[in-house]
Amino acid sequence: MTSGGRQASAPGPGLLRSLRTRITLWYGAIIAVCLVAYSIMVGTSFTGHIGVELDRRVHEDIELAVRSVIADAEGRPSWPGGFLAKEVDEEEGGGHWIEVWNTQGERLLAAGTIAAPELGRPTDAVEPGHQAHTVVLPSGALRVLTEPVRFQGTRFLVRAAVSEASSRAQVRSLWLELAGLSFLVLMLGGLGGHLLARRSLGPLARMADDARRITAEQLHERLPAETSSTELDQLRDAFNDTLARLERSFEQLRRFSADASHELRTPLTALRSVGEVGLRSARTVEDYREVIGSMLEEVDRLTRLAGELLTLARTEAGEAKLHSEPLDLSALAREVAQDLAVLAEERGQALEARADPPVIVHGDRLALRQALINLVDNAVKYAPEGTRVLLQAGRDPQGPFIEVKDEGPGIPAEHRERIFERFYRVDKSRSRQMGGTGLGLSLVKWTAEAHGGRVELETAEGRGSTFRLVLPQPVSRD
Repeated sequence: MTSGGRQASAPGPGLLRSLRTRITLWYGAIIAVCLVAYSIMVGTSFTGHIGVELDRRVHEDIELAVRSVIADAEGRPSWPGGFLAKEVDEEEGGGHWIEVWNTQGERLLAAGTIAAPELGRPTDAVEPGHQAHTVVLPSGALRVLTEPVRFQGTRFLVRAAVSEASSRAQVRSLWLELAGLSFLVLMLGGLGGHLLARRSLGPLARMADDARRITAEQLHERLPAETSSTELDQLRDAFNDTLARLERSFEQLRRFSADASHELRTPLTALRSVGEVGLRSARTVEDYREVIGSMLEEVDRLTRLAGELLTLARTEAGEAKLHSEPLDLSALAREVAQDLAVLAEERGQALEARADPPVIVHGDRLALRQALINLVDNAVKYAPEGTRVLLQAGRDPQGPFIEVKDEGPGIPAEHRERIFERFYRVDKSRSRQMGGTGLGLSLVKWTAEAHGGRVELETAEGRGSTFRLVLPQPVSRD
């Protein structure tokens, strides 16, 4: 029984968490508040109007009674032929009563449709302009007003009473009508709010169903477009944009994994092959030196590849921290040119650094130096013998920069958009023969962007390439 009870009560919180239910409840609550405020305003206004109407009627009765009274020779008031020759008529289901009293507490005249109401003796202290008031008797509520008047110098009291039964019935009927109308409007408003929420959130539910069907193997699919609200269209577009980014990321990850596996397998296969060849037969010391040297070359390539992969992994995880400090790009260019001059000489090339005026920036010296080494290494590898590789630092309207320019074959147009992707090579076989890992330009791009700058490429087939690192202007500290 306990389990059954829990199961029965479980949908409650889930139902209240439903956006459709909450919209319906809020919609109904707003309508209810508006209806209550409207009903109170209308009911209060009508009740006040009924009170004013009752006061007007008792005033009219007193004025009519005063105009109809005459005094005899002894000064006693009378209504000749009755009160205007007739009794006070009943109006709207109510009743009237008129009395004339003297100051000694004697009732001299009385007429009306209310049977002898027991109102008692009026007080003699009544002053002109006295306000009407309500008296509740066993027979019902009356609106009573007493006014002092003078006939031939004698003071009398005229009291008028009007039944409130009809007026109260009208007020009660109005409140019942307002309550019924409010209940009906609230029900219709709640139903309308539910239908409106259902219609408005229907596309959202269909969007959620479509999104659940999209898996990692179906990232090419998109949420279908349909006529709905602007907000849902924006949500759908944002979700589709997210799917597109995820698709690109997954594709890059698959390509990176495949390329990394291939790059790692190549030196490992070479290591295994060289080792197997070296063990097939007895060899001289020199032969073993050559075998071990070849194996060490592959180990060195593996080490560099692992190091660059680790650097890229740290950059993506946000663990690679830059240590910003003031540095001179011109001095950095001269330093790299001096360190790699031997590499250029082996290729029969000239490596030159132009000694421009100091170009001061704030950046990580080691990261910028490694990026520059990668650019110079690529330039030396791909440029033919007898050419020149130029390093230059400077400053232009776009900001401080350092660039590497070669006189190599250039980069074809179809490769320029992807040249900074990991493991991407224009000539894959030639790159592997030269010991490249395919990660150098990716690290160059990351270094430039991590400094708030960018890397630019200017190239033309047969006329060389220029890679330029553009860095932000240093912030002056006054």
